[in-house]
Amino acid sequence: MSRLVTMVLLAAGLAAAPAEAGAAWTGSPRVTVELVSESDAVAPGKTFWIGLRQTIAPGWHTYWINPGDSGEPPQIEWALPAGFSAGDIAWPHPERIRVGPAMSYGYSNEVVLPIPVMAPADLVPGARVTLSGRASWLVCEKECIPEEAPVSLTLAVAAGEPGPHPTGAPLIARARQALPSPSPWPASFTATPEAVTFTVAARGLAPGRIAEVWFYPARWGAIDHAAPQPARIDARGITIEVARGQLPGATSAPIDGVIVITERLDGGAARQAFTVRATPGATAASSAALLQAVVLALAGGLLLNLMPCVLPVLSVKALGLVQHAAGSAAAMRRHGLAYTAGVLLSFAAVAGTLLALRAGGEQIGWGFQLQSPLVVTLLAYLFFAMALALSGVFVIGGRLAGAGQALAARPGYGGSFFTGALAAVAATPCTAPFMGAAVGFAVTQPWATGLLVFEALGLGLALPYLLLTLIPAWRRFLPRPGAWMKRLEELLAFPLYASVAWLVWVLSQQAGPTGVAVALGGLVLIGLAAWLFQASRDASVTWRRAGLIAVAALVVGAVALGPLAGTAPAPAPAQAAGGRDEAFSPRRLAELRAQGRPVFVNVTAAWCITCLVNERVALRSAAVAEAFARKGVVVLKADWTNRDAGITEMLGSFGRSGVPLYLLYPRAVPGRAAGSSPAVLPQILSEGAVIDAVNKI
Repeated sequence: MSRLVTMVLLAAGLAAAPAEAGAAWTGSPRVTVELVSESDAVAPGKTFWIGLRQTIAPGWHTYWINPGDSGEPPQIEWALPAGFSAGDIAWPHPERIRVGPAMSYGYSNEVVLPIPVMAPADLVPGARVTLSGRASWLVCEKECIPEEAPVSLTLAVAAGEPGPHPTGAPLIARARQALPSPSPWPASFTATPEAVTFTVAARGLAPGRIAEVWFYPARWGAIDHAAPQPARIDARGITIEVARGQLPGATSAPIDGVIVITERLDGGAARQAFTVRATPGATAASSAALLQAVVLALAGGLLLNLMPCVLPVLSVKALGLVQHAAGSAAAMRRHGLAYTAGVLLSFAAVAGTLLALRAGGEQIGWGFQLQSPLVVTLLAYLFFAMALALSGVFVIGGRLAGAGQALAARPGYGGSFFTGALAAVAATPCTAPFMGAAVGFAVTQPWATGLLVFEALGLGLALPYLLLTLIPAWRRFLPRPGAWMKRLEELLAFPLYASVAWLVWVLSQQAGPTGVAVALGGLVLIGLAAWLFQASRDASVTWRRAGLIAVAALVVGAVALGPLAGTAPAPAPAQAAGGRDEAFSPRRLAELRAQGRPVFVNVTAAWCITCLVNERVALRSAAVAEAFARKGVVVLKADWTNRDAGITEMLGSFGRSGVPLYLLYPRAVPGRAAGSSPAVLPQILSEGAVIDAVNKI
């Protein structure tokens, strides 16, 4: 982000880009640099401190580790003697430098940047060692100039304890006074789409003695650097509210930074700087918010039954429902309850895993398991086996089964239970309306609250089938069993074959041709195992046992191939058809926003069928393309097919935990882009809805 100098300076109406300014500059350097040492010699096996001293021309400035809205921090490329190692720069707290509408963090006049260096233990006392490197930095006034220079420092190896260096020790001592100390107080923050509020539990401060409090974030994007930071100091500590920055996802993780407290003294002021890590504030959900999330989850689960990822499983189970209708009402109710139990337990397992991994720091969301090529491969195997059973390639038990004569397709209550479990697994690639807000709420709550919301989602998925089995009067709407069921059963194998083809395509996006080849080899083994199982059923006992052993070996071989698909290198992300889309990155989004251009962000995944349908129906239409071109909208595609922590953070910043997510950023005023919030479009898109949203910007 620090390389956004060009865009920010242009937006502020300032000078040309840094590289151009540097190329045109022929005068003397605006910054002179040298290495200074705290000690006058090097002790073998000990850490000692040196410093990069910058003497800066009047009116010019260099930059802190987070340069703010523009700039680049100083760097050193070391060429150290063997055995020596240099640590990271210890950054003194910066000053604020306003340039037009932008705010930078940096240094003026003179600064010493302390650096720890570890010496090897085998140094010979009396020898001399030279530490050298090449320092580079960006120095700005109304124009920016990249500069660099070689730096070196020669010190003797001490036989005993080194003494202070007469020149370097006082310089580094003054620099240490400006280094932030670890904060003795816990800090947290809460974020809204407009603002970030920091709370530091610094109890016991005297408000009348505090002249100013300012927070400098260590990374760009969490807050608007140029915005004011009104602070309130009371018995609870310090509260700072500042406008939110323009980096999506920056507030979904802890925010590191430096808080500088300026205290009034007689005849002057004193500053104290503290490093803080502000963690996201956890607030318990209100009853109204929880009830709303449960209702949304229930509605989203109901609509999941209409999603294309679930229909292949449910359509097959519908045949089982027709067959169960010929039995007793009590048996039918038990089938409905078994199916519901399968759905709820599967949702509990998936949701529990999701919540546990997120609690452990993993950046994942709804549908996370399909980001694994292994899971995609095994799911393709399962759907293929079910389809083969429906096609009559092999039969277990009775002729008609609920979903393929294996686990989910076997007759009896076990078949109903496993059909429910499979329906829940098949539902994870889809996001129905109302689901996004409910799931986004669930993953931010304590595990019990989150699990309740996920179970409401599962209940919504199971509810239509459950009601059909619990209300006897509705049985009259079901057709009577007959010979037509066998043909329909065979026909319903083809949606499952289509699901297998889709899963293999998803695998191609994740693992490339090698992963697809591995999966296809596994499907051949599954097909051979199914045929061999059926062919050996009528053989003698000996051959039947041999056949079962061979079937087991083939299935084990197919499953063993699954992990190989995940080891294949993922293909490079391809540009969307027509070349209209660019790959999303927070940096690219910030660049476009700084230029004042409208941006449409499409957060999608290859395994998200809802996303693929939206792209085909709405986003790839000529009318939408014309609307985007007319308004100058840049389309960024955030592909979540494989795990991406940055995209997960962005989803979380908008209260979502799964795809799709569609964001339309309006045309921003240069230099004030951070204050413009995007419009969040519906999860089910239409051509008209997209065009209407674009016409409003």
